[in-house]
Amino acid sequence: MLRLKHATGPAWLAKVLPALDELLLEQAHLEKKAASGALTFMFRYVEHEALQAPLSELAREELEHFEQSLAVLRARGIPFRRQRPGPYAERLLAIQRVAEPGRMLDQMLCAAVIEARSCERMKLLADGLSGQGEDELAAFYRRLVVSEARHHGLYVRLAKTCFEPAEVERRLDEILDHEADVLSRATALPRLHN
Repeated sequence: MLRLKHATGPAWLAKVLPALDELLLEQAHLEKKAASGALTFMFRYVEHEALQAPLSELAREELEHFEQSLAVLRARGIPFRRQRPGPYAERLLAIQRVAEPGRMLDQMLCAAVIEARSCERMKLLADGLSGQGEDELAAFYRRLVVSEARHHGLYVRLAKTCFEPAEVERRLDEILDHEADVLSRATALPRLHN
């Protein structure tokens, strides 16, 4: 369903597990950004009524995940603070067209791809944490996996309510190619999206 063109290998998990505190901090920031992104769509594209209720629900769910992430940080004694983001999102979003309506489609599909990558990597984390004394954290990530997959599908479905489905599929394929290239130039930062 996710159709990612670059599968994350075991080297990524080996790199991020020793930096779990940083990864958990990033998780909180990503949930907040996802909520903000959904709200931005609602305000920017108010003329698309079909987007309003689903994106409002999505923003609330992302904020719930933000609050859950904060609770995980507190329970582990990790202070919430600023964090230098990895370059993934900036590099991914470089593919976005500037002029509307292409900009709208590209933003929706980039959001879908980000959700898909989150889903893939959170599943790897959940599996990697199981049996290492981190069963509660593994369960947290398993719950998020289900949501991330649903959010990916939601952005694609919403795009298809605003654009021709064939155009959505064509552009999604281009963005997935671009995302695979972005990941081929990953940095050493231990991040979910890197």
